[in-house]
Amino acid sequence: MQIRELAIADAWEITPVQWRDERGLFLESFRHDRLEEATGRPFALRQGNTSVSRRGVVRGIHFADTPPGQAKYVSVAHGAGIDFIVDIRVGSPTFGQWDSVLLDADDRRSVLISEGLGHAFAALTDDATLTYLVSSTYNPSAEHDLNVLDPEIGLVFPPELGEPVLSEKDLAAPSLSELLEAGRLPDFAKLKEFYAGGAA
Repeated sequence: MQIRELAIADAWEITPVQWRDERGLFLESFRHDRLEEATGRPFALRQGNTSVSRRGVVRGIHFADTPPGQAKYVSVAHGAGIDFIVDIRVGSPTFGQWDSVLLDADDRRSVLISEGLGHAFAALTDDATLTYLVSSTYNPSAEHDLNVLDPEIGLVFPPELGEPVLSEKDLAAPSLSELLEAGRLPDFAKLKEFYAGGAA
């Protein structure tokens, strides 16, 4: 597999090698040793999740309190979507910026997102099936939302998708400025110490 760091530090795109023959294909969708070699820290798997979305659905921007936060290894099992990684770490050189990766059932890429980064997903097809492995179990009191339509962040969705379909919770989420003013965003310096301390 090929692993490259994205424009947002501490997030990586993983492209697997696919072996195809008349029967179908085989690939390694997750390799803990290759990830640790690329990132400098192990990925501690604690839970697996799946979501299925119709075309035009946008989920996010979601993040969790740090520490421990929640690192995510995100893939698409069926269909296609755009995965967005948003730097919401106060003090980061790329604070407020984002990068994106096309995840689909053809190239079968994945994205590894470190704790403290925001995550969103836009479904490009019906039945877009997102799978993600995470480093901590679900804790609703530690989960937070950032408005995915916040113009200060400026995520760009394909125009052919039309108006994004959002949950009521995501629609009501605060802006980046509101979260910053409330002191509810992760601290970059503390996270860098946390990243250096061990497992994702």
